[in-house]
Amino acid sequence: MKLITLAAACAALATLSAAPAFAAQPVVAKLQTAVAQPTKFIAGGAMFVCEGDACVASAATSETFSSATCKAVAAKVGPIASFTATKAMDDTRLGACNSVAVARGAGSQLAKQ
Repeated sequence: MKLITLAAACAALATLSAAPAFAAQPVVAKLQTAVAQPTKFIAGGAMFVCEGDACVASAATSETFSSATCKAVAAKVGPIASFTATKAMDDTRLGACNSVAVARGAGSQLAKQ
């Protein structure tokens, strides 16, 4: 019985210690078009700093690398070429993310005309 309890405690400790390791990885959104001026905003529980063709969240949380965050970034700064943390977001999710940016861009074009 003590061995099972010890194994369960070790498994819980390993799970809890893995979360901070992921959170330490920055989330990077490479943009299809560079921003005109440096921009900062909060999305997915982290501060994104955008300069040139990249937005970086250095103090990312476990929620930062998500489709919702990708959409929030795309809505703020435009279409995203890649969205990465420890791995890259797949093309299907990235396309859904950019659908927000495309719709936003089309609306602003209509407003200018």
